[in-house]
Amino acid sequence: MAGSVFLWEGILKFVYVNQGIGRFTKLGLPFPGPTATFVAWVEIIGGILMIAGWLTRPVAIAFIIEMIVAILSTKIRLYLGTYPLPLPSSPPQIGIWAVLHEIRSEYAQMMVSLFLLKAGPGPRSLDAKL
Repeated sequence: MAGSVFLWEGILKFVYVNQGIGRFTKLGLPFPGPTATFVAWVEIIGGILMIAGWLTRPVAIAFIIEMIVAILSTKIRLYLGTYPLPLPSSPPQIGIWAVLHEIRSEYAQMMVSLFLLKAGPGPRSLDAKL
């Protein structure tokens, strides 16, 4: 599940500028072009590796770090009401409830990555076969 979500989110960063460079620019991240490209490739390659079950634990570490950075770079400003991207279309729009609602995807991805880091790949994975 996590691998496929990271894979398509990485692809989306190339297909839709507002999901890649545009989003990173609005968030004020340094070097938005190279940063968005790097993150997209990490998600695409890491997603494929996670689906295949190859290098599962190193990929899980990379994704955990990415989700922590995503949460810290976006959700604090959403809580404070200084979020540079459009606010959610319906309440809650700022504050703790908005953060808890908007963080669900990053949280789920991070928890699955933490599970894979601890449990490792399954018996049908490339890691197990190699």
